[in-house]
Amino acid sequence: QVQLVESGGGLVQAGDSLRLSCAASGLTFSSNAMGWFRQAPGKEREFVAVISRNSAFKDYADSVKGRFTISRNNAKNTVYLQMNSLKPEDTAVYYCTAGKTPFTRREDGMDYWGKGTLVTVSS
Repeated sequence: QVQLVESGGGLVQAGDSLRLSCAASGLTFSSNAMGWFRQAPGKEREFVAVISRNSAFKDYADSVKGRFTISRNNAKNTVYLQMNSLKPEDTAVYYCTAGKTPFTRREDGMDYWGKGTLVTVSS
């Protein structure tokens, strides 16, 4: 059974940093692209970042480019999202995803989803 378990969310102030982690089990981690999506209150879920299997390729939403960094450790079956210079509009539930599609922003390209971790940024 595949499990993706996010951690690291919390309440921070604007300008602060947070690092999200996602521990994966039940799948061949190095064979999956890994991604992060988010859903803000009252809004549709949106793409945040994706990283290819060997970390060679990374892609970010324009809204987080330059502030967020995605990385992975295939030896630890873990993907990270370093979030700097957080803004109130970054407030959302952040979901970790895994997928066999090599590199995509599309939700339908993700095979597995975590349950999410809440990030709240106060102004």
